[in-house]
Amino acid sequence: MFLLDFESGLLRWGLSALAILLSVACAGHALLWKRDPRAALGWIAVCLLLPGLGALLYLLFGVNRIKAKARHLRRRWPMPDNSDLDDPALTAGWPSEHFGFTRLSRKVTRRRFVQGNRIELLVNGEEAYPAMLEEIEGARESVGLCTYIFDSDQVGLQFVDALADAVARGVDVKVLVDGVGEIYSRPRISGLLRERGIPTARFLPWDRWPRVLHLNLRNHRKILVVDGKLAFTGGMNIGARHLADAKDNPKKALDLHFKVRGPVVADIEQAFLEDWSFATGANHLRAKPLELPWAGDLWARVIIDGPNEDFEKLQWMYLGATNAARESVRIMTPYFVPDRELVASLSAAALRGVKVEIVLPEESNLPFVSWATDAMLWQVLEHGVRVYRQPPPFAHSKLFVVDGHYAIVGSGNFDARSLRLNFEFNLEIYDEEFVSLLARHVDQAKARSALITLSEMDGRPLVIKLRDGFARLFTPYL
Repeated sequence: MFLLDFESGLLRWGLSALAILLSVACAGHALLWKRDPRAALGWIAVCLLLPGLGALLYLLFGVNRIKAKARHLRRRWPMPDNSDLDDPALTAGWPSEHFGFTRLSRKVTRRRFVQGNRIELLVNGEEAYPAMLEEIEGARESVGLCTYIFDSDQVGLQFVDALADAVARGVDVKVLVDGVGEIYSRPRISGLLRERGIPTARFLPWDRWPRVLHLNLRNHRKILVVDGKLAFTGGMNIGARHLADAKDNPKKALDLHFKVRGPVVADIEQAFLEDWSFATGANHLRAKPLELPWAGDLWARVIIDGPNEDFEKLQWMYLGATNAARESVRIMTPYFVPDRELVASLSAAALRGVKVEIVLPEESNLPFVSWATDAMLWQVLEHGVRVYRQPPPFAHSKLFVVDGHYAIVGSGNFDARSLRLNFEFNLEIYDEEFVSLLARHVDQAKARSALITLSEMDGRPLVIKLRDGFARLFTPYL
């Protein structure tokens, strides 16, 4: 009996010592590798205050294994790096105040800025889905589709039918759905796609070990490329939820999408093929992007951002463009929970006389995120930023417009999840005519919205302020 008690005590002591050592090691890793000191301090506290459990949580959610895998794949499959190309903007007659920002953009994105593009704005599913289905039905060579949510409702099934028909015609079809995003639909769309013989991959599926460790890292990109010559991108998922005319749909969400032609489509396709290669483990990249003819005069560049990158590219782009603004910054986003650097940049722009306006939805599909937003709005309101709430239905649109000639559009929101955790795809656009159209869209939304005042936010009941402040504590993961 004494020997059993001794062995049991020794085992408990050994396990406790192992838990402590593992927690100390994880705390040291956080201290060395976390860029944000607040995140580092938080993880160190979790590891040391919860020996064993804290280390397990850190290993599950605190370690970025995606970046290591991405670096390994880049060594195997070199990808284009255009950060050292000559800046075409310097010879395009652009205002001199934009030269510094275009250099920053090139260095940050490592992608080329190309002229000769044409972009068409598509409002809600009523305009976007018929255009997308028409192109899939007319595809002759290839179709690449990447989406976060692919509902198995009447709209989703239309896409399944069109994709299955394309496969039957001999078209090379690839469909990439996010491993967590597909859970939003029942039945799951990946099973329906495979039943119809459509080549399908899931991005970091949550129900496979060890990919469950990446539960917090989602592919939020929306890309459709047809025959390598035409593309769609924006903020719209696939499903009836984006039909503005749908009645009695509590999930209804207004949104924008974009139809793209011209040389930048080759870079959009390359971005899709990078994701497909990442998800399947096989190299599907083109040796070099296709050379496509001009379709217009618009300048565009792809912004590929995610936890596999060396730093937060989209955040750098927002910061650089805001700092370069001279007249106005218009932001339309469903989720506004920026970090201190972006808050400071927006506030500084307003203080130097730039008209900074932010349009948010009045009702969010994620109340917890909305509470966190309310907890920090005073930080921009007190410096002259004007914030509006757009009445229902829920506005899911994402626009960032500067000075009426520069814009960023795509899947990225103005929150920590999009800027740090999600895989996002956006387009950088320089074109006075098209960007003015986007600016008018923001202004029209603003005209039917209610202005939020600092006194209104200060006047919230104490219990609401406490609720909102508690939600703000979780902003790194909202």
